[in-house]
Amino acid sequence: MTSAREILDGLERFGIRLGLDHLRELAGELGSPERATPAVIVAGTNGKGSVASLLAAIASAGGLATGLYTSPHLESPEERIRVAGETIPAEVLADLLREVLATAARLGHASPTYFEAMTLAAFLHFARRSCDFAVLEVGMGGRLDATNLADARLAVIAAIAFDHQEFLGSTLDAIAREKAGVLRPRRPAVLSPQVPEARAALLEEAAMRGAKVVEVSGEVVAMEVHFRGLAGLRIELVTRRRSYDLESALAGRHQAWNIATAVVAAERFAEAGLPPFDRAAIVSGVARCRWPGRLESIAVPGTATMVLLDAAHNPDGCAALVAFLDELDRPYTLLFGALADKDLPHMLPALAARAQSVVLTRPNSPRAAEPAALTGLVPAAKNVAVEARIDAALELALASESELVVACGSIFLIGELRTQLRG
Repeated sequence: MTSAREILDGLERFGIRLGLDHLRELAGELGSPERATPAVIVAGTNGKGSVASLLAAIASAGGLATGLYTSPHLESPEERIRVAGETIPAEVLADLLREVLATAARLGHASPTYFEAMTLAAFLHFARRSCDFAVLEVGMGGRLDATNLADARLAVIAAIAFDHQEFLGSTLDAIAREKAGVLRPRRPAVLSPQVPEARAALLEEAAMRGAKVVEVSGEVVAMEVHFRGLAGLRIELVTRRRSYDLESALAGRHQAWNIATAVVAAERFAEAGLPPFDRAAIVSGVARCRWPGRLESIAVPGTATMVLLDAAHNPDGCAALVAFLDELDRPYTLLFGALADKDLPHMLPALAARAQSVVLTRPNSPRAAEPAALTGLVPAAKNVAVEARIDAALELALASESELVVACGSIFLIGELRTQLRG
């Protein structure tokens, strides 16, 4: 019988489809599972996955049977759908995907895309597992994203930056308005700190939609961040409602505002008609949260070398990684591979300039940039190696003199490297 991975590989050819009308009819025929589980929806550009993972960890620590839907995955598609921290079994996912596709065919619909089918499968899984609550990370944008089918009780928008301009618009104003499509009338909308252009657009959209805006920057009275390098952060956080002493395995100062966003959102659950959480649940959830592939360090057995995996794949993400590496202040070898449609001149040079040596490779994607074409973005004085095969590129990086290898540029690269390193 066809596996989940084989089914999804077959759906790749349908690409990206934005819009909800056809999905509403399909979801209705499936029993409207998107309405069965109270949900929080998380949009944004950088940090939305971290915020979603934090909220799910807090809800689980608070005793709720919690579903979490994220994208993309690192190593296997089953990672995208979790209940109580456990990934959906592969055979269960395959059954749900077959059900979705058969229902679409019965209705005479065009086949759902990969993301649409996965999203409907997530809704079905959460409903059939009788989840108390679900956290949904938006795939792209918000207004027309498949996750926006859910009648979310609370919306969270993490930091907005340039990404997916071919679908969302060429300005931060346009991108922010697309992401504001997750806001709901008379329901809380928690906004992470935003650049002025994005903030202005979000506030205007929230006012037009009648959403109850909660700006995290206005809720945080005091925040002291203690940098602990690869081990993560300690944060002394005071909001208008409570004070917290938080320990987090999420590394990098940029995660402090993601953590603050999740905490402020958790404080608003009662207003959204969701179960409230006490201080202990929030502190415990933040401490438990893990978000693989985001400043995740993996020791190489039998050596003193550490590989730091980071899914930074746009200029803002790379800037956050550069800031972390500057504060970490350790020599490193850079292992970099990215997609050709990314803003590579504003990603690679700053990372390469700080590296002792650079290895350029090719992510497993038809959209990948050829590594040889990236050499011009590396400072001329740097030692640069080009190796298209990821396994061979990893060997080259590990053979360098550095005891720290920093891998970044694409989530496709990070997923493959993580599989190799854990194997």
